[in-house]
Amino acid sequence: MPIKRVICAERVRTIPSQFSWVDHRLVRERYIERCDACAAALYLFLVTVADAQGLSYYADTSLARRLSMAPARLEMARSDLIRIGLIAWQRPLYQVLALDVPAPHSGPPTNVATQLERLHAALGKRHA
Repeated sequence: MPIKRVICAERVRTIPSQFSWVDHRLVRERYIERCDACAAALYLFLVTVADAQGLSYYADTSLARRLSMAPARLEMARSDLIRIGLIAWQRPLYQVLALDVPAPHSGPPTNVATQLERLHAALGKRHA
């Protein structure tokens, strides 16, 4: 195994004064493997801007612009994160969820709102 060494000593990370974190279980428990690049980008953005409870408010237009995503692609990314169990969403409120509960595996969404959101995103993607 290679020996770790700091490459750029003047830029070693420190804990910033604002609140933010990425839970290592995102990788260890393979959540990240169930995300495509757009869903991972949305998750990273939401983790970065969330408060201590995981909450943030961002409009679709703002998120799509900041992440360079078409609105339909943003909807698909959000649906994927909901399905994987990484976020909860009630327009306009996002909540980054704790990873303490095992993530649901791929399968049909269990509630009607999620099913409708995924269907809408899929239809929008075909026409985008």
